[in-house]
Amino acid sequence: MHGKVYLTGAGPGDPDLLTVKALRLIRQADVIVYDRLINDEILREAKKEAILVYVGKEDTHHTIPQEEINALLVAYAHTHETIVRLKGGDPLVFGRGGEEALYLSKNGITFEFVPGISSVIAVPAYAGIPLTHRGINTSFRVITGHQMSSCENFDAGVLRENETLVILMGLHRLEKIIRSLLNSGLASSTPCAIIENGTMNFQKQVFGTLNTIIEVSRDIHSPAIIVVGETVSLHNSLNWFHHDAKFSQQYLSG
Repeated sequence: MHGKVYLTGAGPGDPDLLTVKALRLIRQADVIVYDRLINDEILREAKKEAILVYVGKEDTHHTIPQEEINALLVAYAHTHETIVRLKGGDPLVFGRGGEEALYLSKNGITFEFVPGISSVIAVPAYAGIPLTHRGINTSFRVITGHQMSSCENFDAGVLRENETLVILMGLHRLEKIIRSLLNSGLASSTPCAIIENGTMNFQKQVFGTLNTIIEVSRDIHSPAIIVVGETVSLHNSLNWFHHDAKFSQQYLSG
């Protein structure tokens, strides 16, 4: 017996942003192998007899190494029909979905990608930040904080021409990241935002500039996304989410 593995995106956190297909698969799944940031409300959609396997990773601690997760998916595919590998956001945006798919393919296991709404897009939107906006910028870039903090002089490239930069998994390296951006030529007055638990009712967000963001974000914790660029300044006019949810925000100019 060979089952099928669905490499599925659970979206950015808000259960309402789960896709129809993902919800259907979660309800049908015999096994759900899920990551750390999966909302409990989403997991409650699983059938009672489903096997739920937690394989979450944190910045300094991996419950199960990636190699073991790969092997686990293959093992369950030999014993069960429908396996959902549930990942936050989209499985192919820094989610190692490609690595897992390659391992499944190598071992003769059928798989399918089920895209999810990426936090890259959803979280800035819930903070009133468009990633692109006519007359301000024409592109955005997504990068991990791990990569940025590994070099003191990050090449900002077209960011100097008002590209929006979205940085994932960078909060613990914020000072290095800001120093790298400034060293690369960005103005200290460049708008910057950090959003914690984006799309959730307890979302918290802070706004500032590259010169002030470190100070104003002292009370922000992971998971958080950093957004840098001129479109961040639009949040003053587009900040809609606070009308429907309880969250706190701080501002610091400079």
